[in-house]
Amino acid sequence: MDFALNILTSFRHFITSGSAISLATSLAIPAAVLMVIALLVLPLPAFMLDIFFTFNIILALLIIMVAINTSSPMDFSSFPMVILFATVLRLGLNVASTRVVLLEGHQGGDAAGKVIEAFGQFVIGGNYAVGFIVFAILMIINFIVITKGAGRISEVIARFTLDALPGKQMAIDADLNAGVIDQETAKQRREQVAQESDFFGSMDGASKFVRGDAVAAILILLINLVGGLTIGMLQHDLSFDEATRAYILLTIGDGLVATIPALVLSLATAIIVARVTTDESAPEQATKQLGNPLAFGLAGGTLTILGLIPGMPNAVFLSLGLSAIGLAYSLKRVGAKKLEQEARDEIVQETSKEVLDLDWDDASQVDVIGIELGYGLIPLIDESHDGKLLQRTKGIRKKLSSDFGFLLPTIRIRDNLDSAPNNYKIVLNGSSRGSGQIEMGKELAINPGQVLEEVDGIKTQDPAFSLEAVWIDEGDKEYAQAVGYTVVDPSTVIATHLNSILRANADEFMTFDIAQEMLDRIGEQSPKMLEELIPEQLPLSSFVKILQNLLAEGVPLRDMRTLLETVSEGVANTKDPEALTAMVRIRLGRLIVQEASQEQATLEVLTLDPGLEQLLSDLVRSATSIDEVALEPNLSESFFSAISQSIKQLEEAEKEAVLVVSPILRPWLAKLLRRASQEVRVLSYREVPDDQSIKIIQTIELEEKSENGVEE
Repeated sequence: MDFALNILTSFRHFITSGSAISLATSLAIPAAVLMVIALLVLPLPAFMLDIFFTFNIILALLIIMVAINTSSPMDFSSFPMVILFATVLRLGLNVASTRVVLLEGHQGGDAAGKVIEAFGQFVIGGNYAVGFIVFAILMIINFIVITKGAGRISEVIARFTLDALPGKQMAIDADLNAGVIDQETAKQRREQVAQESDFFGSMDGASKFVRGDAVAAILILLINLVGGLTIGMLQHDLSFDEATRAYILLTIGDGLVATIPALVLSLATAIIVARVTTDESAPEQATKQLGNPLAFGLAGGTLTILGLIPGMPNAVFLSLGLSAIGLAYSLKRVGAKKLEQEARDEIVQETSKEVLDLDWDDASQVDVIGIELGYGLIPLIDESHDGKLLQRTKGIRKKLSSDFGFLLPTIRIRDNLDSAPNNYKIVLNGSSRGSGQIEMGKELAINPGQVLEEVDGIKTQDPAFSLEAVWIDEGDKEYAQAVGYTVVDPSTVIATHLNSILRANADEFMTFDIAQEMLDRIGEQSPKMLEELIPEQLPLSSFVKILQNLLAEGVPLRDMRTLLETVSEGVANTKDPEALTAMVRIRLGRLIVQEASQEQATLEVLTLDPGLEQLLSDLVRSATSIDEVALEPNLSESFFSAISQSIKQLEEAEKEAVLVVSPILRPWLAKLLRRASQEVRVLSYREVPDDQSIKIIQTIELEEKSENGVEE
């Protein structure tokens, strides 16, 4: 029993997984080939013919629906192969049905199945002569009109596509050489051109399949008719009238069952090759281009005039003519509304362009630094309405450029109609790094943690530091400041949030171009300093990595002379950016301590318990790289808990957390705490100058737990 359940479970998993679908797709074409061979060789009963003929009709309808609704012929690139298999399948059905008609036709109308009988009786309608003529007309329409026209179009398109192939290839090469497109885009365009030539070349041959199918249908009709009459009269002793009634019914029914799918497939071929390639499907193109109010009005007016002439079918002409006139009026109203809406959209775009003063630089795909505003916040950048955001961002860019030691990229401010009206987003290199909501006409009162009384308003959080805050009316500003709140205007809220994000991601702005510009400026003043250093001894990429490492830990790049001298001395021993970064930090120790101590005479620091520091140092030494060092879950939880508690105590005392550890431990620990979003500056003992006064305010220890899990 368990064995059977396991088999059923495995089978169900196979069916529900993608393996079953992949296997079925791979076996579809071989199965179709085997089915066609079976139709050609094996005699089939009448009910199997009914199934296959019905399947053939469904297949033809499926193909024409796909052909109608594709926006481009290349969206149905498998169409030539589909035509081949559909044609061969239909010819196989013709052979199988011919065998049954000739062998069993003397027994009556349903000898070859219900489908053939039903189609034969429907067309004949009690008159064999009329039925035969109607069927002949269908054959002529398929052979002379649709098939011949589709074949001619396929031939012309294939010839012009192949003739235009060299010119298209040269155009792609020209765009690539001019820098209009990149290598990847050029590769995609070449593949598309090759696919188009292959497709239309295949369609030229596929149209011959359709034309040959129409010729074969006519010949099979004649064979069935002549052969049926001969077999019926000579082998089954039927009179000419009886043989005619039996075999004409079956012949016309068989031919009609095959001709209708062939006619549908020929029409699908004509649709694929006759349409002009756009991004719209055939119904969308026809509806859009035929929906002309003037054309409908003229046609309806002409038909209405004809309906007024005595002797004409007045009721039909007048009803259709007036309907066309009414439709023309409706289309004209819809077109007028559409033009009015387009005019409004154009006015809105022009207004936005004037307000934001856009230029071609704003059309770039990605801004290094950007602020996206909802349309409700546009007054913040409109100086005529006392908007201060532009001045705030200029001030932040100037201050941070001075602090970092290099010029920050331009801060772009745009409107974003997809955002909520009062929302804003801060974007770095195309990705959102922060967002918030502004209440226009109000001020943000931030609770620093020691307010005398809470004020009423819309409660929120300061987006920069996640402090509790309240949106208040401008008239309540003085009262809020009196009870201890820090009150700022909306422009300052966004600017402060921007300043926080830029400082936290300063390393992302150090690019190859900026690094080279800094080197060029140093080279103008001290050319000897850069001789034989970059790129002869150290690649520019390694130098950029050193600068990024420093910026990631808040070390400014103002002292480039000391930085380059240290790299020049250290590159003789190692070219590892991490090791060179550690050397630079030691030489810049006084600047780093000055940033950490906030220019206080004594540097107040945290240290690790000796046992804990030794444990972590052993982990770092045992690993091949700092990225491979991993803490045990219990140790990691206890360590981060102790660090967080110490940082919280210092924040309450309004002091910056500075942790001093051994040189071997500093790079890994700084990276670990930065990933854990711990606001602590990590220094090594060697980075602290000898004459710097230090005060250890706390030693971080792990909390020990007793055997029952209770902290001791």
